[in-house]
Amino acid sequence: MLDLVKDIHPLTDFKRKTPEFVRRMKKTGHPVVLTVNGKAAVVVQDVEAYQHMLEVLDRAEAIKGIHRGLEEVKRGKTRPIEDALEDLRRKYEV
Repeated sequence: MLDLVKDIHPLTDFKRKTPEFVRRMKKTGHPVVLTVNGKAAVVVQDVEAYQHMLEVLDRAEAIKGIHRGLEEVKRGKTRPIEDALEDLRRKYEV
């Protein structure tokens, strides 16, 4: 989780103290927001925290797809599996 007090720094600080920032990111798992001319410009993150974020995003997308499918079932936009399989057999001559 980003700490708005501790995790926003000027890019110049990051350049001067890169090893210190990397150690802190590895220890806390928090990303660091780097600013240029006082405006947020880039986010730097430890690779393990980034990998975890990607995994969470994948799960969220899967859940969203499941919800879409369930909504289609509720709306009657489905058909029996036997019909779908028969269409595939015909289409691919299996």
